[in-house]
Amino acid sequence: MSIILSLETSCDESAAALVSDEKGKIDLIANEIASQMEEHANWGGVVPEIASRRHVENLPFLIEEVFAKSKLQIEDIDAVAATVTPGLSGSLLVGSVTARTLANLHHIPFLGIHHLEGHLSSIYLSENHPKPPFLVLLVSGGHTELIKVDVQHKYQRLGRSHDDAAGEAFDKVARLLGLSYPGGPAIQKIAKSGDPKKFFFPKGRVSKPEGGFYPYDFSFSGLKTAVFRKIEKIRSENKNFPVEDIAASFEYVVAEVLVERSLRCALDQGLNSLVLVGGVAANLRLREMMLAKASENSINIALAPMEFCTDNAAMIGAAALLRFSNNFQSSMELGVSARWPLEKSDLLYDFNPPF
Repeated sequence: MSIILSLETSCDESAAALVSDEKGKIDLIANEIASQMEEHANWGGVVPEIASRRHVENLPFLIEEVFAKSKLQIEDIDAVAATVTPGLSGSLLVGSVTARTLANLHHIPFLGIHHLEGHLSSIYLSENHPKPPFLVLLVSGGHTELIKVDVQHKYQRLGRSHDDAAGEAFDKVARLLGLSYPGGPAIQKIAKSGDPKKFFFPKGRVSKPEGGFYPYDFSFSGLKTAVFRKIEKIRSENKNFPVEDIAASFEYVVAEVLVERSLRCALDQGLNSLVLVGGVAANLRLREMMLAKASENSINIALAPMEFCTDNAAMIGAAALLRFSNNFQSSMELGVSARWPLEKSDLLYDFNPPF
């Protein structure tokens, strides 16, 4: 059995976790998160400098807390892992430097983890997770991607957003509607009392240079603009402002687009397992629609546990355990990068690191 201390500081959540694996099963021993959501809500979005400062303040206490809850000592762990890409560079540095310092002090391996690989690995924290190959719909704050997960950490991106990711669209539309940040939970809450068929909003598509459209790609910028124009039109006519109906109609079309293109991709690729991960994967309308439509197409759906949809250290630990069990470890010289393709995540474990 291996035990790993994992850290996540890529954006506005400081997190630490202890995870273990025994007989191929990943178990969560302890998990702690310090959210900065309320502070950043004052600015309508994440302020990088504030985020990195809070990580410096929070992380030592979170590490102390997971050890206290688990009744383990630092001497009991086999490796330390931290998110090193992608994310806010200053925030990533806090987790990376902390992890490498602990690894150096206690002479244990360090693993630098790709944040998106962490999200993909969150499904392994569920009881009945599929085995590769399978398709993943990753919908987090800054990412909307369809990724084929194969054996031995091989990833192939089959679809992506070309402008706003779904999470960003939720935040921007929430702002247009005068709702709080983050937009996803705020829109979901008010949409419950709205009519999802009240307004027609477009399903954005991405044109190919040679003509036609990319079948699995996403575009939410036009949808955001359509909502803005609808709001302006209603206000210009001095009509009652139906916030609930606009929110419900927006939420519905986002879920519909994500479900339709994900299922089409899975069917075209001959994959009968589809996994839903990321912060937006916690949206109830999306989860319900995905389960219903997948059943009609005989596709098995696996949903990441609600508590591991948003950024957390448990998913980083799960990714680290999968790597560690295959004898991967990173150089202590590995730095951080705001952007790095998931398809090149193997390079994070090279003797000569890519950054």
